[in-house]
Amino acid sequence: MPSALPLGDPAPADGVLPASASVDGESRNFGVYLHVPFCRVRCGYCDFNTYTATELRGVSQSDYAGHAVHEVAFARRALDGSGIPSRSVSTVFFGGGTPTMLPSTDLTSMLHAVRDAWGLEPDAEITTEANPDSVDADYLRRLADGGFTRVSFGMQSAVPHVLATLERTHDPERVPLVVEWARDAGLQVSLDLIYGTPGESLDDWKRSLDSAIACRPDHLSAYALIVEPGTKLARQIRSGVVAEPDDDLEADMYEAADARLAAAGYGWYEVSNWATDDAHRSRHNLAYWQGHDWWGVGPGAHSHVGGVRWWNVKHPSAYAGRMAADESPAAGRETLDAETRRVERVLLLTRIRDGLATSELDPAGRLQVAGLIADELIDAKAALRGSVELTLRGRLLADAVVRRLLTSS
Repeated sequence: MPSALPLGDPAPADGVLPASASVDGESRNFGVYLHVPFCRVRCGYCDFNTYTATELRGVSQSDYAGHAVHEVAFARRALDGSGIPSRSVSTVFFGGGTPTMLPSTDLTSMLHAVRDAWGLEPDAEITTEANPDSVDADYLRRLADGGFTRVSFGMQSAVPHVLATLERTHDPERVPLVVEWARDAGLQVSLDLIYGTPGESLDDWKRSLDSAIACRPDHLSAYALIVEPGTKLARQIRSGVVAEPDDDLEADMYEAADARLAAAGYGWYEVSNWATDDAHRSRHNLAYWQGHDWWGVGPGAHSHVGGVRWWNVKHPSAYAGRMAADESPAAGRETLDAETRRVERVLLLTRIRDGLATSELDPAGRLQVAGLIADELIDAKAALRGSVELTLRGRLLADAVVRRLLTSS
């Protein structure tokens, strides 16, 4: 089942943010995330806020685009009422769930609502996630014609028994087809992979990597499987039906991914992400790591503007009720203090190749740099330039590096 929302302060019905959120607003990019909370089936490892048809209760999937469009208009009014400088949107990302379960006209209508509310930057990055079995060539062409620039396919694996353990339903042989169709439509392509699935061998993983690389996507993501509490997979592991992921094997898999991707011309720019060049990095995800602003539309979506973070009610029926009443869908929010924002910057910027300026560390954190160099966790030359940048070993131990940099926090 979907994970629980965090606790927080009450959010006002009009969505207006505190005055602190407007400070230095013009220096931050603005993106929009649109959450489409529908899936044909729930995968056993997933704890995202998604719902199958039998779980919707009292709300229709066909009405969803209208509710999202309403929230976009509400968001524009709320930001105007908060004194937030109006900015054109740099990136738009449709995630889920499976956004492409909706008709292409629903996705383009939501995108056009964003454009009408704020305007889009001339080079705006417009991405949707998709399952390989949820689109065809005509659907992808309609997305491109409607303004989308990029599609991210949930490939996960090329090995049937691994897909079966993950309860993914697509045929791996369809992946090259959908990539070709997306390219023919003029869309950039990303493939998402998962490693560390119970029963997956290192050779299985290399097979998936080679299959993904053979498709020549512009971008690849490779995420270690996380066993989330409350999921079917967690119950299977607890009962001994499947084995728990092996940390040492996952490290070997990560090293194999980095070596194969580098040999194929992909450069890492975030611990779990590689691209053919800087132009094909996911600018939307970079905005999260770099602390820019975004409004999250939809049930359970999270937002951040100027150090204020909030999250929407989870169930689509509760969300639809808020939209019908023209009230903020936020279930709660928090205003981050200066120290929390600094700690989060260290946590997030350390993960990206561009690195973290050592000037953002406190004195105790800066004292850790020499030891991290000696342990071959950060790059010595970069440190001399005043930047904390992870080595390959450092990427494998990124959480430990962050803990050391924040020892006094």
